Amino acid sequence: MKAAIMRDARLVVDTISRPEPAAGEVLVKTLACGICGSDLHALKFGQQMVETSKATGGSFSMDLSHDVVMGHEFCAEILDHGPGTTKSLKAGTRVCSVPMTIRDGAVSTVGYSNLVPGGYAENMVLHESMLLPVPNGLASDLAALTEPMAVGYHAVQMAKLNNAEIPLVIGCGPVGLAVIAALKRLGVGPIIAADFSETRRKLALMMGADEVVNPAESSPYDSWRSVAMLGVDGSRLPELPLVGQQYREGVFFECVGIPGVIDQLMANARRGCRIVVVGVCMEQDHIRPLVGINKELNLQFVLGYTADEFKETLGHIAEGELDVAPLITGKVGLDGIAAAFVDLGSPEVHAKILVDPSR
Repeated sequence: MKAAIMRDARLVVDTISRPEPAAGEVLVKTLACGICGSDLHALKFGQQMVETSKATGGSFSMDLSHDVVMGHEFCAEILDHGPGTTKSLKAGTRVCSVPMTIRDGAVSTVGYSNLVPGGYAENMVLHESMLLPVPNGLASDLAALTEPMAVGYHAVQMAKLNNAEIPLVIGCGPVGLAVIAALKRLGVGPIIAADFSETRRKLALMMGADEVVNPAESSPYDSWRSVAMLGVDGSRLPELPLVGQQYREGVFFECVGIPGVIDQLMANARRGCRIVVVGVCMEQDHIRPLVGINKELNLQFVLGYTADEFKETLGHIAEGELDVAPLITGKVGLDGIAAAFVDLGSPEVHAKILVDPSR
């Protein structure tokens, strides 16, 4: 089969053996697969990802001296069933899945494994127990966005919102847009979002942000304060003796993933603010703990999603509760993946590029 392979820190298109489904697995045809920012990180910082994962009990166990076929945001069609499967979903059924399978009793991450290929290939093997049929005739391209949207949903769930806070989303790439969409669906707001990119700010409004800010022109933290000093009824909150101006609670979502942003959020947060770190910074970073101590800040790091959140997200998309179509800004075949990785480095051009291996 044809696949785009990460080989020697480069992406090359080559022909490899089609995977054979092991016990409990099904063979599928990849219909659509999103290119994730984590894939861009893996190509550039792959060894750091593997070493950090190993040191912290993570699931990235790939050997970068051997081929890896990435791609973990996918919709696929069942072709055949391996041994020990129930065949409850018939051949021809379109499915999504948490990108994991089980080999010899151990979890293997689809898209970051030497054992099983990801969605940058014509075929994959998935574990039958994790398959979710695509409901309501949902288009495959939209179903493929279940995985990235589940990341935003999980981040919002981990924030433990009480619907009285004012959320601020820093960074409106795919992760930030997923967070905005999840906040909007839950009715939390007003939602303030910030990004230097005009294109991303427009997408943020389309996904549900109530106010967008260009940090090159004005402070997103000032914008947050001007909104947070208003009560839920729109009236200005009081200024109290010895305390000063009162504000609604803040929950800041860090969706950038570059050094210095967490410290910046801490410096600009109000006392008691919750900061949810969704962006993946691959470099060493520094914060000033005393800033967090003086303000009694809560710093929450998040990763991925639960199986239930993944399933719920697919349902939200299929029911029209999450409009993900605006996120899709390009589509390529396997031969176009390397160029797409370069194109995704420009925030003014693309949000989410989908791979269709049949092109």
